[in-house]
Amino acid sequence: MISGSRTTESVSSYSQLARRVRAHLDQDHRYRHTVRVARYADVLAQHHGLDSGKARLAGMLHDLARLYSSERLLEECVQRGMTIDAFESANPIVLHARLGVELAREEFGVTDPEVLSAIEKHTVGAAQMSPLDCTLYLADGLEPAREFPERAALWELARRDLGAAMRGVILSSVRYVTGKGLRVAPQTVAAARTFGIELKETELSAN
Repeated sequence: MISGSRTTESVSSYSQLARRVRAHLDQDHRYRHTVRVARYADVLAQHHGLDSGKARLAGMLHDLARLYSSERLLEECVQRGMTIDAFESANPIVLHARLGVELAREEFGVTDPEVLSAIEKHTVGAAQMSPLDCTLYLADGLEPAREFPERAALWELARRDLGAAMRGVILSSVRYVTGKGLRVAPQTVAAARTFGIELKETELSAN
């Protein structure tokens, strides 16, 4: 089993875990993103006194289902008896986070609830987020290949203050989504409220 500590974060070594993840993803672009997220999560964990092994493990496993089609995401969630809400049914891509938890448990033997929670919440957030949850959420949103004007400044902020960085990244995400005329996930709205973000009526109109 994989607990998340540096001594047991893969069957025999981190490099072996990386090979297994690369084989599972079977796409260089997604694998490179995964490695960057793991590294950024590790850095943030060290800056904030968290378990960097757990952060890096969550980063390596956070996108196991990201390349699945909408049909496959829905089908595999249904097969496992997972509940699917209206937003997830209309936007199956967000299910890759919750399904990723199951894959991390089933295929990689992860049992650590903190690691699994971080994987589950890395895409749309949640009303309740631990420091480790925030670390992965921020690492995923701020890794170097993300291209938006505030990225570098938000990364420096994340190194100093997780809560302030969460407010900045959530707000940026909400503006991006609503700017495309899309609905904000209810979980993101809940996370925004938790971190003290007052959303405008136009941002909540579809929620």
